[in-house]
Amino acid sequence: MAVNTKAVFLDMDGTILNHTNEVSMETKEIIDELRSAGVFVFVATGRSADELAEMLPEGFAVDGIITANGMAGYIGEEVVFEHALPMELVETIIAKARERQIYYELFPHGQTRLVLNQDKGFVEAAVRDPKPDSVQINEWISRQKAIEEDIEWTDEVTGTHFSKFYFFARTRDEINDWKIELKELQEHMEFTVTPSSPHNAEVMVANVSKASGIEQMLERFGLIGCETLAIGDSDNDVKMFEYVSHAVAMKNAQDHIKELVDEVTEFSCDENGVYHYLKTKVWAQLEAKATKV
Repeated sequence: MAVNTKAVFLDMDGTILNHTNEVSMETKEIIDELRSAGVFVFVATGRSADELAEMLPEGFAVDGIITANGMAGYIGEEVVFEHALPMELVETIIAKARERQIYYELFPHGQTRLVLNQDKGFVEAAVRDPKPDSVQINEWISRQKAIEEDIEWTDEVTGTHFSKFYFFARTRDEINDWKIELKELQEHMEFTVTPSSPHNAEVMVANVSKASGIEQMLERFGLIGCETLAIGDSDNDVKMFEYVSHAVAMKNAQDHIKELVDEVTEFSCDENGVYHYLKTKVWAQLEAKATKV
């Protein structure tokens, strides 16, 4: 693994979150220990900042968070960077999603996600019970919670500062067809598309990813060039894996993700895999270094 790791970047879903969207206290505590020892720890997620506030346990602390797959970065209340989708793109994609009746959520920076009232019927229908067998339980829980609690149903899109679109479909064929349409749209409009599961896709500003967010965060802390480590599990982590010094995939990651990384955790997200990895590899490395001194 990377020697003298100075900065660690952790994905959320399928990584520090188990499949019921919980972070263990052991994971919180090992992060606290690493930070106390001088290692910088960051969250790098596809989720929005508002979602993190609801999901992370009390007292959970990191040096910074990269949200919406690199669309925004924060250190506490400080905004390190924020990118916004062009409004022409927002309007075009909503119209195309309506034509295909694809579940969507539009995320404003710092505000509740939006869905237009005229699209409520097909959006709600996408998450009707029963859960399709191929949809992971954590994604299903998140979508049902969004429908019941998190979405602002509105008659029109207001504001201009949007971080991303999230799309979901009950079948892989539906989401794959939607990705094909988005790819065709990319021939005329610039934006980035990335999935975090076989049933979803997200749209961000062109050339934005977790990797670009990591670079901006490292620059903010004066850490460009240091040894970096990242742990993740899905396609939206690929650019992050390519950027850091040492890339680690979760045991529960799909095989094509595992083939891209330097190492795979011994335990899955449901087995406290991040805790075990950080404790036995990064923390152990620090202890060994201290012993030599």
